[in-house]
Amino acid sequence: MSNTLFIGKDLPDGLSFAETIADSGRKVFAISKSEAEATQFDSENIFCTTWNKSSAVSAHSVIIRAETKLENLDEAIFFFDASYFCSQFEIDRTEDVSVAVDQMINAFLYSTAELLKRLEQRKEKTAILFLVKEYPSKYDIISSKSAGIVPASTVVSAAQAAFCALAESFSTNVSDKDYLSVVLAKCAFNNELYKSEDSIADWAISALNSVKSLKNQQSVKHAGNWNKVGSKIQTGFLLFK
Repeated sequence: MSNTLFIGKDLPDGLSFAETIADSGRKVFAISKSEAEATQFDSENIFCTTWNKSSAVSAHSVIIRAETKLENLDEAIFFFDASYFCSQFEIDRTEDVSVAVDQMINAFLYSTAELLKRLEQRKEKTAILFLVKEYPSKYDIISSKSAGIVPASTVVSAAQAAFCALAESFSTNVSDKDYLSVVLAKCAFNNELYKSEDSIADWAISALNSVKSLKNQQSVKHAGNWNKVGSKIQTGFLLFK
């Protein structure tokens, strides 16, 4: 049984995704919105905690709590759901910027950095998936001549780009570590799986299983390349950019 850290969509909003992961035979450690809710979601295979997304110390505590509860971690999923964040930050308001940055950028920067420090100590086989469910910016909509779509706010579009840059940098920086395997995946707005979070989670499970079965370690040449959600993971992980 694999033990999976799930970061990016707090429960209960990410419960469907977490349940699909757990139904595959995994134990999942996720984040809940409050301490009261955290105990409500604890089940045989899903466990939760809360954290301060503006704090590296708090991010470190999440990793330790996950290891304590699950005994070890051998998988991590970092999920940036831009459509979900659009519902929280629909318009650009200066008073929301600090919270938005903590939610969509700092949280991922701190949690990936703290996880990597822990993995470098343990040096145990671990698979990491960076998954982004994209949402178009106004520029994207104009460029594709799409109509009837409300564009993402500037702060969400900026955070989405930051997440992709983080994923590419992380993958490239750890490509020489034979105990780490990293998969980058995008679910575009026009992807047939886009509206089914269960289907996206099922694909994530398949992707993690596939990368674990690969005999050859990811190379620097192929690090930072993106896979399409719904497509087969291929050796080298190179599907599209």
